Amino acid sequence: MKLSSMDVKAVDFGDLTLHIEDGVYNPSDDTFLLARNLEVGVDDVALDVGTGCGIIAVLLAKKARRVIATDVNPRAVRCAQLNAKLNEVDGRVEVLCGDLFTPFRKEEKFDLITFNPPYLPSEPCEGNSMIDRAWSSGPSGRALTDRFIKELGRHLKGSGRALLVQSSLMNVDETIRKLDRLGFAVQVMDKRRFFFEEIALLEITFK
Repeated sequence: MKLSSMDVKAVDFGDLTLHIEDGVYNPSDDTFLLARNLEVGVDDVALDVGTGCGIIAVLLAKKARRVIATDVNPRAVRCAQLNAKLNEVDGRVEVLCGDLFTPFRKEEKFDLITFNPPYLPSEPCEGNSMIDRAWSSGPSGRALTDRFIKELGRHLKGSGRALLVQSSLMNVDETIRKLDRLGFAVQVMDKRRFFFEEIALLEITFK
C-alpha cells in the first residue's frame, strides 16, 4: 500500500511514525490524551472506534492480542492500514470501514473499546464531507456520543472497559448521567484544559 507523498504528512508520537493522508483527521490534543492513558492486557481483544489515522489502534496492538479498528471514512481505513504496516503491527490489526458498531454482529464483544468521537457542535448544513464528520456532531455536539453509549453495552464484555473522550463543549455531565442510567460506572481518568474547552477521558465499566 502506497500513498502519494503530495497527499501525506508524517507525524511522530513516541517511537511511532504515522502517515496522515489528506482528508483524514490529524491527531490532536484529544487523541494524545487518550494515547497517554491506554492500558490493555496481552490477551485482550480491543476495538478502536473512529480510528482515523490508526494511532490508537497501533498503540493498542503493541500489547493486545488483537485489535479491530473502524472508521466511516474509507481514506482513514486505508491510512490506518498503512500505519499498522509501517509500525509492524499489521498482523494484529484489522481495519474495517463502517459507522460505529455496524460492522459487527450484535453478540460480538471486546475487552476494551476506545472512542474519540466528533464533539464540536455544528449546524445541520455543516459536517457533510468526510473530514468534517471527524469533528462535527450535530447542534449539541452529542450525536455520535449518544449513539455510541446506547450501543456500548451490546459489545463490551462484562469485565471490560471503555475509554471515551469528551469535551466541555458538549456537556460531559450529561454523558455521565446517561451512562449511569444504562448501568455503567464512570470514572474521569484524566483531563486537560485548553483556552476554549476542557477535554476529559472517561473510563466506563459495568456496575
